[in-house]
Amino acid sequence: MALLITDKCINCDMCEPECPNGAISMGSEIFEIEPNLCTECKGHYEKPTCQSVCPISKCIITDPDNVETEEQLLEKFVVIQGMA
Repeated sequence: MALLITDKCINCDMCEPECPNGAISMGSEIFEIEPNLCTECKGHYEKPTCQSVCPISKCIITDPDNVETEEQLLEKFVVIQGMA
């Protein structure tokens, strides 16, 4: 599952530099996560770093439109890192 930044976002810029895949960028109004690049930090960390550093509770959630298994996330990690 990719993650999703909700409209609770205050544009504090804490999440963007923490993303190891470069999946987070500024959208038209709030920060956004590119689902094709988000692995929920699988392959990098135990927990998503963006959620860990976000000062707003439940601002970054699982994206219901991009549901993936842990295996799919790890496979995406391998591709993004150029290990495939």
